[in-house]
Amino acid sequence: MICSAETKEVNQISTTNILPQTSFWARVKDKQGFIPTGFQLTVSRDILREVSQVDQNGQEDLLILIKYLSADRCFAYVPYGPKLEPKFENQGIFLESLSEILKPHLPSNCVFIRYDLAWENQWAVEDEYYDEDGHWMGPPATQTQEFRLNFSTKNWNLKKSPNDSLPKNTFFLPLPKEEKDLLYAMRYNTRYNIRQAIKKGVEVKEYGVEMLDIWYELFSETAARNDMSILGKDYFRNLLTHQDNEKDGVRVSLLMAEYKGEFLAAMFLILSHKRGTYLFGASSSDKKHLRASYALQWEALKMAKDYGCQEYDMFGCAPNLDQSHPLHGVHLYKKGFGGQLFHRMGCWDYPFIQEDYELYKAKEMNG
Repeated sequence: MICSAETKEVNQISTTNILPQTSFWARVKDKQGFIPTGFQLTVSRDILREVSQVDQNGQEDLLILIKYLSADRCFAYVPYGPKLEPKFENQGIFLESLSEILKPHLPSNCVFIRYDLAWENQWAVEDEYYDEDGHWMGPPATQTQEFRLNFSTKNWNLKKSPNDSLPKNTFFLPLPKEEKDLLYAMRYNTRYNIRQAIKKGVEVKEYGVEMLDIWYELFSETAARNDMSILGKDYFRNLLTHQDNEKDGVRVSLLMAEYKGEFLAAMFLILSHKRGTYLFGASSSDKKHLRASYALQWEALKMAKDYGCQEYDMFGCAPNLDQSHPLHGVHLYKKGFGGQLFHRMGCWDYPFIQEDYELYKAKEMNG
């Protein structure tokens, strides 16, 4: 047997580097209409890329979020899971086996299970998918992706989702022991902007829910400026009020950069196990010459390092340097801090009720 699954209390799910696979994330999503469900997986260690991912029994926790599409239909969403990463040639077989094992534990009206895979994209390690300048051009057509992932499966039932939910591309920064090493890994312009912001008097402080209104003003301004969809204020309130507030849990920090009493930039820093995550950022259009967002990010990196984190996830960027990409500016900003670009597999579906799945998929594709 490739894997087995047993139900587990959501609040007993072990804290992990992967934020969307924590009990904290379950509490946040519960407020958004999802029904969190926990499992403990036991996986054959010989199918994994790195056996160090699991304990000696091959066990790891899994968070699934149930979302109802209508009164009598739902789907199961696995945010950045499963954490266990099989060898490339075993990924489809593993997902098929896991889906069939989980099926009896899910509602009988569950139309499909969607895996938002944080695994490294298979086509990101192949030279032919990079241009002559070394920029990744993205994976091949959907049909080609599905053919590879379903190869050697019994049911040939894995489908590439029409859309992806969580970021597929990000920068990971290693967090060395010494601050000077962290600065040295950055681009010159980034180091310069950090030093100039501090020199000019930008200060970064940590706040709580009492500053939510000011955060939301900055966030709304940023969303309008960049034509982004906007989340409600209660979402951010839930981030702050549902943290674990303990060393082995998840800590949430609202950091704000100010200059002479004026708030110019803000962000949510999430500290989970050995990883810091830059979850949301916002900035004012005013006084951009002060480079407040650079001082803000520098403080977040130092906090993550002092917390004991070994890496830092910038949580979203463009897949390459294409200037037409809507995240091009964000990409350049995050790239300057010296991280390694990482491409994830994104969302994949395993349908249980085929006809209903095709109807939902068509609706999703049409917006």
